[in-house]
Amino acid sequence: MTARRSLLLRTLLASAALLALGQAPAHADLLKDIRDAKKIRIALDTGSPPYGFVDDALKPVGSDVETAQLLAHDLGVAIEVVQTTSPNRIPFLQTGKADIVVASLSVTPEREKVIDFSVPYAQIQAVVAGPKGADIKGFDDLNGKRVATTRGSNNDKVATQSAKGAQMVRYDDDATLVTAAVSGQADIIATSPAIVNTVLAKAPQKDLAIKFVMQTVPLGIGLRKNEPELKAWLNDWIKRNTDNGKLGAIYKKYHGG
Repeated sequence: MTARRSLLLRTLLASAALLALGQAPAHADLLKDIRDAKKIRIALDTGSPPYGFVDDALKPVGSDVETAQLLAHDLGVAIEVVQTTSPNRIPFLQTGKADIVVASLSVTPEREKVIDFSVPYAQIQAVVAGPKGADIKGFDDLNGKRVATTRGSNNDKVATQSAKGAQMVRYDDDATLVTAAVSGQADIIATSPAIVNTVLAKAPQKDLAIKFVMQTVPLGIGLRKNEPELKAWLNDWIKRNTDNGKLGAIYKKYHGG
């Protein structure tokens, strides 16, 4: 190949590369896509009372459900509920099955490595509950004991890392954990105060009380990384509805206080 032909080939390749670069798709804007589609797909966990559950009329209700409904209303789009469980919340985002997750998703450093979060819209405690008379004041007191929790939840992570001498028993969702606690299959549970209250509401005679708080963490709306427009809208929406009291009213309706 002559020097002239070699130079010509390099010039053509460089031109093709520049052309391809110029034709590359612009940054994806999920917020625009949602508005264009007039629909937002929100992952909700209806097996996690009081954040999400199904009422007697088989209608999804709960604090996260109402939060998601308010969000879709204010955005001016319809809501498509994508039913999820604790282990599937982040994978559903990553695979594009859901646009956002509103499912008692606690903000943790590990999760922030793979997805993005809005500013917090609520907070949640991770607690250990057990028999009222049991001498359980900290993680060391769980050594040798069976501790039930919800698979893939932050409660699971904290209890597993901190109570290394405990035997962890994992259930696929909060509803199954509640059933296990009510039936006596699980005497000690690592969960949220809301789940403890749900157990006691279903079985008032149950010998169950919160023994200690493992952690208090914020809850955020989960979204995929590199969606600055959507994140900005979510943050502004949370601020507005925190200031006007709507988010607080929803939380109080289902959690009390």
